[in-house]
Amino acid sequence: MFYWLLKHVLLGPFMHLYNRPTVEGVENIPTDGPAIMAGNHLSFADWLFAPLLSPRRINYLAKAEYFNTPGFKGRLQKFFFSATGQYPIDRSGADAAEDALNAAKGLLDQGRLLGLYPEGTRSPDGRLYKGKTGLARVALQTGVPVIPVAVIGTDEVSPPGPFRWRRRKVTVRFGAPIDFSRYEGMGGNRFVERSVTDEVMYVLMQLSGQEYVDVYAASLKKGVPSGSRPAAASARVMDSAAS
Repeated sequence: MFYWLLKHVLLGPFMHLYNRPTVEGVENIPTDGPAIMAGNHLSFADWLFAPLLSPRRINYLAKAEYFNTPGFKGRLQKFFFSATGQYPIDRSGADAAEDALNAAKGLLDQGRLLGLYPEGTRSPDGRLYKGKTGLARVALQTGVPVIPVAVIGTDEVSPPGPFRWRRRKVTVRFGAPIDFSRYEGMGGNRFVERSVTDEVMYVLMQLSGQEYVDVYAASLKKGVPSGSRPAAASARVMDSAAS
């Protein structure tokens, strides 16, 4: 009930009037059944605009810090994230990856749309970064289609740093579902998982128009040398991975 109110009465109308978002490819979202919604990650606002323009609810796995902040503000934050269908994941424990995988599979078993960000963290500079293979593991173990979701302009609406909400244009593009059934029974093969992930990132690069960087965004944020390759070479790697 609160989700409907938020989308259609409280926050949604403001976002439509203030940011004038446009959407492409809504017909690519299945009317029912599970699917993974794989998105690029530019801003905190990504998970607000994609569901706003989707005819179906998208459930995201959210870091546990959003749910366990102390004080009145923390309780409001927990209520907001819980009411909008977000699911807390503790990323600090030894079993964090397995817990996240099980939570993702549980949501898909319920026939839901599961929103995942293959980059693992927000882009530090607006470019598209190398995807982590967790998405591939979920897709291969469940057999559900992967729908790429590109958001454009959210980094200008709510850029990194202190919370801000600017009046900027946003576009959301839902790509055609990607069927990985050709890899049935090959889950756990790291080469297959990398191929699946790279194919998704290649499509996201095409949909978003972002420059692709063949390193992990988290490594760049930490200042760890990561052996970045030129964008043109990276694009060729993605091209060959998707063929």
